[in-house]
Amino acid sequence: MNFRAFFTRISELTAVFTLIFLISWGFSGHAEALADDRDSFTSNSQYTDLRVTKVAGNLEHPWAVAFLPDGRMLVTERPGRLNIVDDGDVQRVDGLPEIHARGQGGLMEVALHPDYESNGWIYLTWSKPDGQGQTATALGRARLDGRSLVDFEELFVQDRYSSPGRHYGSKLAWTLDGKLLMSIGDRGTDPPRAQDLMDHAGTLLRLNDDGSVPADNPFVGHENALDEIFSYGHRNIQGLIVHPETGDIWATEHGPRGGDELNLVEAGKNYGWPVVSLGLDYRTQETFRHTEARRKEGMVDPVYELLPTLAPSGLAIVTPGHFTSRWDYNLLAGGLRAERIRRLLVDDPEGFYEVIHDEELLLGELGRIRDVRIGPDNNIYILTDHRDGALWKVEPGS
Repeated sequence: MNFRAFFTRISELTAVFTLIFLISWGFSGHAEALADDRDSFTSNSQYTDLRVTKVAGNLEHPWAVAFLPDGRMLVTERPGRLNIVDDGDVQRVDGLPEIHARGQGGLMEVALHPDYESNGWIYLTWSKPDGQGQTATALGRARLDGRSLVDFEELFVQDRYSSPGRHYGSKLAWTLDGKLLMSIGDRGTDPPRAQDLMDHAGTLLRLNDDGSVPADNPFVGHENALDEIFSYGHRNIQGLIVHPETGDIWATEHGPRGGDELNLVEAGKNYGWPVVSLGLDYRTQETFRHTEARRKEGMVDPVYELLPTLAPSGLAIVTPGHFTSRWDYNLLAGGLRAERIRRLLVDDPEGFYEVIHDEELLLGELGRIRDVRIGPDNNIYILTDHRDGALWKVEPGS
């Protein structure tokens, strides 16, 4: 073979290998693009087929969805926008508070009051600036008048502002007795704050619907604890749901490298972070610098460690009788980095909870999953966390 033929052959092979790499890279790292090329598709699961349909697209890092009684939906975008989604049409809502959007911060949760049809209250969480470059997780409520928020009330701001960008928590859920649960992350830069009962960081709060403190909160009257705290030692809860029958509070929260957790949250309990962790330090991949052990007396172990890394966000409970009966009351835990949903069957045959089945759904088919909800129609609704994110509906396959 002469030199010209040799180099021609090398060039051809290089082109082939480059094409193979690009195709492989596209399928493994850009599921978002694949999903966004389709308005609907089917996906297989262990017990039932699923039909997945795009409800609305071109959403910039959407964070949460809530369902209005008239069939419309409210969707937040992290950069600081609230939208009404009406039959696929996206309409902007004005009247929001001042929001500092940076990193993981911005406009986050949206939830309706359990008695929304009688009082009209819509609840929001956001990263509130202090005017000096720092932020805090905040909670407020307002009513919807056309495409504007009115009667806005700021209900709660965590007690300490800190550097913006990380671990705001911000998930909301209503208990069966009408109390509002709200998560606040450890804010990232100083993890031991999660062990300080005089600091809201790294906690789950329990509030009345007006932001005041219920008299039966576990630390009410304690001199060295904040009254709003329900549980503590959390890194960053971003999946939160109350079981509609039992009232159990389930939460998924981020570990560091590994150590993502499913927790059953109970009043007054310490969930260990950062003294106890199943994860590792991001940089060194060794034991996290503030961690003393994987377990410790007096600190609650997770019900389940979500391995491999899920980066959990969004948590829902399947309504019985809609999908296959094998899914009834299963937990659906969304994953950001993992780009999948974990379907978890939780049981307590020995008097304590354990996950006895774990299935991956929609693996790499939609991209980073930010929120997972069950809608009024009992279907699953998913938000994808991308610059051109989308709202998707998942129904039983035909």
